[in-house]
Amino acid sequence: MDMDVTKLSEMEFRVTMVKMMCRLEKSINENVNENIESLRAEMRANLAEIKNSMSQMQSKLEALTARVNEAEERIVELEDGLVEEKAKIESGLKKIHAQECRLQEITDSMKRSNVRIIGIPEGVEKNRGLEEIFEQIVAENFPNLARETSIRVQEAERTPPRLNHDKPTPRHIIVQFANIRSKDTVLKAARAKKLLTYQGKCIRITSDLSTETWNERKAWGGIFKALSEKNMQPRILYPAKLSFRIDGEIKTFQNRQSLTNFVTTKPALQEILRGAL
Repeated sequence: MDMDVTKLSEMEFRVTMVKMMCRLEKSINENVNENIESLRAEMRANLAEIKNSMSQMQSKLEALTARVNEAEERIVELEDGLVEEKAKIESGLKKIHAQECRLQEITDSMKRSNVRIIGIPEGVEKNRGLEEIFEQIVAENFPNLARETSIRVQEAERTPPRLNHDKPTPRHIIVQFANIRSKDTVLKAARAKKLLTYQGKCIRITSDLSTETWNERKAWGGIFKALSEKNMQPRILYPAKLSFRIDGEIKTFQNRQSLTNFVTTKPALQEILRGAL
């Protein structure tokens, strides 16, 4: 409602202004209350949405935690299984190694009374037989042994049985004695003479051993050579042990590790075997 305030008295003007202020205050309060309620409703809606989102996140987190725990349990089970499987494999490998060692011992034991002759040309046995060839070797190299009746050959044969024409070297001859003493006597005489011949050609006589034992003996090669150069009287003992003289006594070693342990206490020997051990 429009009015000309200039025509109002001072009292009327004041009353009018108070009424207008009251109406304005009431309008403002109504608008504020309305806005507050709107904000409260919006906040309640947002809060409910947040709670719902948090609830969903909590559910997902719990599900994820459950899956992680399940995965960890499976990993632990797998690790336990791997440890158990590893223990089984190690146990199996030990058993296999033990069986291989046992087989090697049995093979060497079966060959204990044999010697191996290397370098006899193929075909020389056609007219006389390998036993007679051996007798000729003994007569040519150990005339004193030829008169010993205790040395008795039980059997002699080429190995391998079949000739490989692609190999330039002759097959070895295996001589089996009736007893180990005969074999040891022949080997001792062969070591003493060192240079052995058959009809003027160089030959070798060695123990007849399994392939594994031969490889173990060959492993001493560089060490044996270094000790020989220093006149330390190295020898390969049955089946594959190394012995030599040091500080006035004979030392024997089952394997390279035992020798390595010993060498650490002997600086002079360590220098001799530098590069060989």
